Amino acid sequence: MSVINVGQAVVLGAVEGVTEFLPVSSTGHLKIAEGLMGIPVDDDAVVGFSAVIQVGAIAAVLVYFFKDIVRIVSAWFRGLRDKEERVNHDYKFAWWVIYATIPIVVVGLAAKPLIEGPLASLWVVAGSLIVGSGVMWAADQMGRHKRGEDDTSFKDAMLVGSSQILALLFPGFSRSGATMSTALILDLDRVAATRLSFFLGIPALTGAGLYELKDALGTGVGATPLVVGTVVSFVVAYASIAWLLKFVAKHSFNAFVIYRLVVGVALFALLGAGVLDS
Repeated sequence: MSVINVGQAVVLGAVEGVTEFLPVSSTGHLKIAEGLMGIPVDDDAVVGFSAVIQVGAIAAVLVYFFKDIVRIVSAWFRGLRDKEERVNHDYKFAWWVIYATIPIVVVGLAAKPLIEGPLASLWVVAGSLIVGSGVMWAADQMGRHKRGEDDTSFKDAMLVGSSQILALLFPGFSRSGATMSTALILDLDRVAATRLSFFLGIPALTGAGLYELKDALGTGVGATPLVVGTVVSFVVAYASIAWLLKFVAKHSFNAFVIYRLVVGVALFALLGAGVLDS
């Protein structure tokens, strides 16, 4: 019998879709939802399921930014064939995304036992939500928001891409939160920071989903819950992306900072009261 049923898959897919690209930690919210539904958060199959349904959210990015991705990939292939095309920013950006993904892949493979073991605790999630909110608030205050997407550099991509490691090691910190905060510190404007976070997440999250697929299918999660969770994740994530880009164009990240603080404190309270098992 699957450790996750179809109804639970719908809930988790919706949670993943809403939170994957918002700077509030999808991993943290998934673990909280799993805990509330009595699903063992450190089960290999559950960890695999969470990684696989991220592919639905990534598919939403691919569809939403299809024209941009085609432009960037086309420039990359042209640059491989023609040296004159290599001055194109899109060609360079494609390489930067590849290079910026290497650190999180290396750390993810090396630290896998920790990530799926002690660091999977809801206590870590609660603490990371609160600490990450402080980092995000500081980054939004420090950043001068004067650089657009066309002003990004190799250094920007590497620093922002490497910051994903924080979310990998400390679920609750938020991959989106870490990357957006780093981009803001580098003086990118909020829209550029958000779009860069999206593009850098494509290879990292897709790779994680494919890597975990064998565990999700082989150790207790049936194909039907996986498909349902992934589809729901795709639909909800698409709507979430559209909303977030409009929101950050006119607002600061303060709403997310406050929300993270509230959730983090509430989670500490639930864990301390024994309502949730860490």
